[in-house]
Amino acid sequence: MPRHARLDAPDTLHHVMVRGIERTLIFRADTDRADFLTRLAHLVAQGAWTVHAWALLPNHAHLLIRTAASPLAAGMRRLLTGYVVNFNRRYKRVGHLFQNRYKSIVVEEEPYLLELVRYIHLNPFRARAVPDVGALDRYPWSGHSALLGTVSRPWQATETILSQFGPTAPRARAAYRAFVAAGVAYGHRPEFQGGGLRRSVGSWAEVRALRQAGTPSMTDARILGCGAFVERLLTGVESQTRDTLRIGRPRPTLQVLAHRIAVSAGVPVADLQAGRRTRAVSHARRLLSQLAVRHLAYSGATVARFLGVTASAVNRAAWSEPLRGLEELK
Repeated sequence: MPRHARLDAPDTLHHVMVRGIERTLIFRADTDRADFLTRLAHLVAQGAWTVHAWALLPNHAHLLIRTAASPLAAGMRRLLTGYVVNFNRRYKRVGHLFQNRYKSIVVEEEPYLLELVRYIHLNPFRARAVPDVGALDRYPWSGHSALLGTVSRPWQATETILSQFGPTAPRARAAYRAFVAAGVAYGHRPEFQGGGLRRSVGSWAEVRALRQAGTPSMTDARILGCGAFVERLLTGVESQTRDTLRIGRPRPTLQVLAHRIAVSAGVPVADLQAGRRTRAVSHARRLLSQLAVRHLAYSGATVARFLGVTASAVNRAAWSEPLRGLEELK
């Protein structure tokens, strides 16, 4: 069955889940977790994302983020590709680390924002990374401790969440902590791990009631929200695909990019794929790698096949210091 295109638009709330391929550990040590968070903070500093909640588990991670102007896919590629390059170097391994396709669900802010913050921040407790909810308060590898002020994460949007719990920081933190503790009784909450009819209307009882009444309700596995929210979003997708939304938005081919960059650099297009190592050609290849991988969501492997080099060489070039002239070519 073909996979649906991802849903994405500026100012959209996403619940993102990434997992290790074949349950591989993606975080072996605190060094790995710190590296991942440094990259996450960098995306926030660049204005790509706002981060409301997050949790790092040994073989998977959860993020609740709001995108800005750049596509979710571009940010995820920057986050995961750079992390994998360093991870493989640290542990002298090769090959994939994450499952090929991370999971992303567009979320209706009301009523799911706070519920997802609680669900995500209870993950370390449910996974037994901490013995109890009290220990979660100082656990450094989820956004819960940042909301309580016990671990400093200046890049996390703590005020956005705390402002919904009280007028002062102490009262808001106490109310938020009680809210999280109350969530333990709800268990694993599988309804927050994907969209669908039950997610859209709230419960199986409501699903049965809709079916018995013959009332249609739009659903989509990529969306966590009520039927009306699903309908508005999908209608917007159809009408604004070429404008605001980025689903199916055409991107230039690598051949077109190579031609533009070769003309700009004053080198023959064929030299980019011929293994030439002059300064001008190397600069052009690096520019192509940065533009294709960082900004147009091409995979490093795809660009490597086009250029006739290794994927690691492309990824190193893509995530190195941005070259002058990149903005003009975007």
